[in-house]
Amino acid sequence: MIYVCPLSKLDETVALSGARRLVSLLTDPAMMTRPAVIAAENHLLLTMHDISEPLEGMLAPGEEHVGSLIDFALQWDRASPLAINCLAGISRSTASAYIVASALCPGINERELADRLRKASPSATPNARLIALADDILGRGGRMVDAIKGIGRGSDAYEGTPFRLDIDS
Repeated sequence: MIYVCPLSKLDETVALSGARRLVSLLTDPAMMTRPAVIAAENHLLLTMHDISEPLEGMLAPGEEHVGSLIDFALQWDRASPLAINCLAGISRSTASAYIVASALCPGINERELADRLRKASPSATPNARLIALADDILGRGGRMVDAIKGIGRGSDAYEGTPFRLDIDS
């Protein structure tokens, strides 16, 4: 299981879910305090801005970020849940949950997974750049991009509500 949350709900989400692996996607790594139950080697901290197009002075999500995310996901034994957070729990973290599920379940229908994501989180608005990069890396032929476009922008929210995304084996 994958649990997604905003930074403000990270400790609570990790405690309630029993997660022992964590992916954090933040602009400023200094904002992050890793929960004590997450060992350092089980925490992937990716530094990037939540933007979909390169902007001067900002770090856009890149292939190296997505590659690291997929590599980290493929090392997950699934003995305990994985938690994923970004600042608001709406864009980078929801994109990452979708990417992790897609990487771990190569035969999954992209649209069904996107629909599952939308049902789990009405506010989810996955970062389009992360999705496009993962679509290319995973060889999905645009299906991930199309599926996320198909669910549209999530409901307006300052911060997402923590949610669980179940994945198939």
